Amino acid sequence: MAPRKSAAAKSVAKAEPAQANPQGVAPPTPAPARRPARRAKAPAPYILDEQVGFMLRQVAQRHATLFAAKIGDDLTMTQWAALAKLAETGPCSQNLLGRHTAMDAATIKGVVDRLARRGFVETRPDPEDARLLVVEPTQAGRAVIARATPNAFAITEETLAPLDSAERGMLLKLLARLR
Repeated sequence: MAPRKSAAAKSVAKAEPAQANPQGVAPPTPAPARRPARRAKAPAPYILDEQVGFMLRQVAQRHATLFAAKIGDDLTMTQWAALAKLAETGPCSQNLLGRHTAMDAATIKGVVDRLARRGFVETRPDPEDARLLVVEPTQAGRAVIARATPNAFAITEETLAPLDSAERGMLLKLLARLR
């Protein structure tokens, strides 16, 4: 006597007609039905006025305008940065001065060359390493630093004027973290 088929086996047999399969390989199983794809949320629009880089550039432009109007001696921001760092650290190599002031080698060379032509710095080979060029302020450079320093403090004060004391401290701490 032949074995009895279960009800489930009978319904499958009715749903799928028998196919001749000489190799004995089972027919491929159909893929399960797919659920409709979820729609991804549309990305938020890119609003330039809300982007940190754009805001930083606007603040930097405002600061640069104040700087140009108030620093004196027709100094650029990079020239002042070099002179201020030399006043802070004393003579140092041109390469190190560039690193201290976040300028690449070509930029700091141009800045030092212009300051030297104006008589504000002098350069000499480093006695310990002739490959290095030591930069130091001249007497005229030290006088420019003395005149420009109060102006630089006033420029910083005016740049930060919209902020109260606590906000100023917080801004400076946050900017230091972003460096």
